Amino acid sequence: MNRTNLFFKVEVEHDQEELPQRIGEEICRQLLKLYGVRQAELSNFTRLEE
Repeated sequence: MNRTNLFFKVEVEHDQEELPQRIGEEICRQLLKLYGVRQAELSNFTRLEE
């Protein structure tokens, strides 16, 4: 069976009190629930100014 790394850029809106790291951790937890996902991690985040 082959393995492939997929890299995604995800932009989310959140309240100022919510931490980007916490949101990323939750996204990783949800990805790990998917069939075939063996590892998920948040490698970086940037804040966007509007």
